[in-house]
Amino acid sequence: MRDIVSCFSENAVNVSQPPRSSYSGKPCTSPTPTPTPSLVPSVLNAVAAIYKVVLSTHKQLFIKLTWCKNQTGQTLSINLNDGPLPCFKLNTNLRFFRKMKGNKVIESDHSKIEIFWDLSSAKYNAGPEPVHGFYVILMVDSEIGLMLGDMAEEEINNKFKTTIPVAKTSLISRQEHCSGNTLYFTKAQFNETGIPHDILIRCSGEHEGLKHPVLLVCIDDKTVIRIKRLQWNFRGNQTIFVDGLLIDLMWDVHDWLFNPAAGSAVFMFRTRSELDSRLWLEEETVVQTDEDRVEFSWLIYACKNI
Repeated sequence: MRDIVSCFSENAVNVSQPPRSSYSGKPCTSPTPTPTPSLVPSVLNAVAAIYKVVLSTHKQLFIKLTWCKNQTGQTLSINLNDGPLPCFKLNTNLRFFRKMKGNKVIESDHSKIEIFWDLSSAKYNAGPEPVHGFYVILMVDSEIGLMLGDMAEEEINNKFKTTIPVAKTSLISRQEHCSGNTLYFTKAQFNETGIPHDILIRCSGEHEGLKHPVLLVCIDDKTVIRIKRLQWNFRGNQTIFVDGLLIDLMWDVHDWLFNPAAGSAVFMFRTRSELDSRLWLEEETVVQTDEDRVEFSWLIYACKNI
């Protein structure tokens, strides 16, 4: 009997080519559209990433970092073990925030957490996450639990003159919140050894001469789903095959079509192992996976402005 990956890959859309450096503006396999205000891409205004940390003592810790951007500035919040309130929060608005670099020690679940950060020279693109010139480091019980930023390794070498243990860390979930129009560009890396892929999500409508709206999701300029007649197909799922991985792609664009003022479209990607025989249910949480099974889920909440 063939394995599940072989069976699914026959019908799934396969994406394994190297990514393009950037999009050309063409909506995948569709004709080049006439530029209109509705084709201005949505703006990314919040990103939340959850990391699973396994210490040398086999103790597990979940760290959630949330980057936000609004009219007053950039913010960073850190939550531990799915706690409802952040244990650490920074606001980079200079009128209210005076400490762009520093450290803080907290206690959580009988562990000592040391947070080191430097955002004083951080550079940003359009999104809320800094792209270079920064570091955020979390030490958990004297082990390196998380290192973010291009300056993190240098800071570790300067701060600790001897070898320090490094915990096993995996990114298990990423959420992106955007607002604007029904056109969105982003990048995604579906496993630690894979390469980043360019992602395009677009909902075309009457303003482009279409009788019924069409939903496109493209990876590296290759269409992985093309859904017509969204009035009846506003929710659904499809299996795609990226970098040798089965990925469940699910969409819900009901509010884009019927209630744009009150809600967002939701797109969900989740890697599936060979042992999984069913799609991911939204009620399942990533923190319930076994220690040896590191899966990745990626959610996009897209708010349509009217």
